[in-house]
Amino acid sequence: MVATPPSSAADGASPGLPGHAEAAASVRFGQYAPARRTLLHLSDTHLLAGNRALAGRFDTAANLTLTLEAAERTGIRPDAIVFTGDLTDLGEPEAYLALREAVEPIAARLGAPVIWVAGNHDERPALRRDLLGLEPSEQPVTGVWDLGGLRLVVLDSTVPGWHHGDLDAAQLEWLADVLATPAPLGTVLAMHHPPLPSHVPLFDILELRDQGRLAEAIAGSDVRAILAGHLHYSTNGTFVGVPVSVAAATCYTMNLARPASEVNGMDAGQSFHLVHVYDDTITHAVVPVVDAPTGDFFSAEWVERMSRLTPEERLEVFSRKPAR
Repeated sequence: MVATPPSSAADGASPGLPGHAEAAASVRFGQYAPARRTLLHLSDTHLLAGNRALAGRFDTAANLTLTLEAAERTGIRPDAIVFTGDLTDLGEPEAYLALREAVEPIAARLGAPVIWVAGNHDERPALRRDLLGLEPSEQPVTGVWDLGGLRLVVLDSTVPGWHHGDLDAAQLEWLADVLATPAPLGTVLAMHHPPLPSHVPLFDILELRDQGRLAEAIAGSDVRAILAGHLHYSTNGTFVGVPVSVAAATCYTMNLARPASEVNGMDAGQSFHLVHVYDDTITHAVVPVVDAPTGDFFSAEWVERMSRLTPEERLEVFSRKPAR
């Protein structure tokens, strides 16, 4: 098993936020201190060589660009950008190169490492060579990143030649060895196939198999969250007490408004997740990629004024209902 090289900010610290987003994040408006670490979680880009339309319908490159632009507009400087698999649709070398060209400039502007996870539509040799710069092989694509004390572990749940997921004994043994030493801020696992049921019945055919073995590997460890993809819709649950968060696809999403047995893809509802790591909890916010007008109430001046008030004054200004 070969682990990809660890990546982190040079000083192990979380980069600052620009503009009034930085002021808002640095002021403690409520009982929680600012997040210790922040991740951008995206999934299922499904790029094709030559930007061919996926299924003759979906412009996956354009949808990825819109998603990345939306992520950058949040003003957040994440500690890492995590893509949880199905990076390409057919594992084509040209598609992996196009993915790098689309993502790396934004990652450089944000000052964040990109963490790639293999999905069932990927091909390990091409992913390793054309995306990671490693020797092409069928070895699982795994890795460990130290993000300023937050450990992120990438697992490879793909099964060459198949679309369902599994984790072999060697990979689980490696995982248990990594987890034997706790990390200062705990551990987040990133994988493609989520260890969760789906209410869409056909997805359970392609589930992560033998999940009990993964449960044994993480039992009693410092694993605080599991990030996954595969389902093309956002969902969450718990696996042996560990929160699991599934990000929807950037390429297309599943129309869950239809009966479960009739669910299919639509070119709408794309989103990504903002993962905020606090001392005692981790939150996963679903950010829709939409072009819609929004209000402008919370200006930079308003945020700065609120930051200068005492907690009691903020309650009076923002919490008290007007007299009727």
